[in-house]
Amino acid sequence: MRDESLKFLKEIVATPSPSGFEQPVAELFREYVRPYAHRLTTDVMGNVTAIINPEASMRFMYAGHMDEVGFIVHYIDDDGFLFFSTIGGTDVATEIGQRVWVHGKEPILGVVGRKAIQTFKASDTSQTPWLMELWIDIGASSREEALKVVEVGSAVTIHGELAALQGNLAVGRAFDNKVGLLIGAEVLRCLSEEGGVHPGVGLYILGTVQEEIGSRGAMTSAFNIAPRTGLAIDMGVAMDYPRARAEDQGKLDLGKGPAITQGANTNPVVFKLLKSVAEKEGLPYQLQAVGSSSPTDARVMQQNRGGVASGVLSVPLRYMHTPSEVVCLDDVQTTIDLVCAYCRQLTPEIDFTPR
Repeated sequence: MRDESLKFLKEIVATPSPSGFEQPVAELFREYVRPYAHRLTTDVMGNVTAIINPEASMRFMYAGHMDEVGFIVHYIDDDGFLFFSTIGGTDVATEIGQRVWVHGKEPILGVVGRKAIQTFKASDTSQTPWLMELWIDIGASSREEALKVVEVGSAVTIHGELAALQGNLAVGRAFDNKVGLLIGAEVLRCLSEEGGVHPGVGLYILGTVQEEIGSRGAMTSAFNIAPRTGLAIDMGVAMDYPRARAEDQGKLDLGKGPAITQGANTNPVVFKLLKSVAEKEGLPYQLQAVGSSSPTDARVMQQNRGGVASGVLSVPLRYMHTPSEVVCLDDVQTTIDLVCAYCRQLTPEIDFTPR
């Protein structure tokens, strides 16, 4: 991966963007892709769309959501402690003792607190804590003091940054799905600089909003764009760690390329084209089977208007929706290369009707 690309990933990982609060990351995305887009728009929901060939009649939609899971302050008690709700699905057990940023009138450092283990009853040690048993301590001594810097409705994100592990792995917060946003930005850059896109195909590369609470941004974007085909690029649950059971949901390993999803959410023509392109380009990939509705932007994209020929690529990720997610940078680059090669195969003559 280019140094500039890795720097951009570090920047967006370090920047808060819980669902409904994506604006800081959206601004970084706009600035990064601006030189490569023929047109750049932001809609009323906050979705950012970078376009190549905006006048083309056939439209392809790339969805990489900008939002991350997080928290929101819903109550401040008399002693200045903050009580909070989740934004999206998180593992409460991983949040205890974590340092957080409370995005109030300015970013304020805090820590997620819980009663001390020395005060536990026997039953406490065998139970996962409830969210209502946790609070955020910012060091305030009263509600009045806390209200000087935060308020009800302030967003909260985990304090963390991207760091290198062994084997070209990286650890960080919110790789789901800031990695997908990076991939979209790099696809746009590569296709803009290197060409190869059919002039009759318009590429709409999106940073979508509010995926973690129901793919709301992708739903409205797909309606506005009316694409014929599209891909959702998101993270997939890796199963290559101790005590993981491939029998439960399939095998997905870091370092072996993105997963191409097969099932009701993937159009058969899109699936075959993704596989053939990967094999032609010598790009590693894995297969993933999803029998129900996809938990990605592909779900709403596929059901837009009269239907969209959609597909899903999943970058393997360990410890999803925790403060320390782990990804392989080789998988990220492979996904960039695969999406670029796929886009170069698109022509207005392709019939996506299943036969």
